[in-house]
Amino acid sequence: MFLRAIGRPLLAKVKQTTGIVGLDVVPNAREVLIGLYSKTLKEIQAVPEDEGYRKAVESFTNHRLKVCQEEEDWENIEKRLGCGQVEELIEEAQDELKLIAKMIEWDPWGVPDDYECEVIENDAPVPKHVPLHRPGPLPEEFYKTLEAISGDGAQKVDSAKKTSQVTE
Repeated sequence: MFLRAIGRPLLAKVKQTTGIVGLDVVPNAREVLIGLYSKTLKEIQAVPEDEGYRKAVESFTNHRLKVCQEEEDWENIEKRLGCGQVEELIEEAQDELKLIAKMIEWDPWGVPDDYECEVIENDAPVPKHVPLHRPGPLPEEFYKTLEAISGDGAQKVDSAKKTSQVTE
């Protein structure tokens, strides 16, 4: 019993370096991650429940928290999550917390019901201040391929394939 409680942490591998300039090893990365993920789940509650941002953050944070709670070793956490080193995950979690605070401040989901925006229909003239986002013409090869796979062109492609198979 004593060896399990005391010996196991002593036998755990110690990471010497992250191999990333400016990113120091965090010896208690698992505990730090659990704390950050728990704080993230608490703070994201301020975002409306039906918002996609909240759903996405809750989803990946719950998954990562579960893995950190199930695994004791940093190597296993990194392997199971497949999202980089635990030190990188710590930076990501810290950045997410900053972003949550900014999103709450910006309130992008709080568009008033009486807000009116200009809707441009298909061929309505576009105001000069609105940039045109019309793609340029497609390459000629695209149209040839399109002809080949649709209608009569499909028969030509089939017969060309048969001819090439016979000559091989």
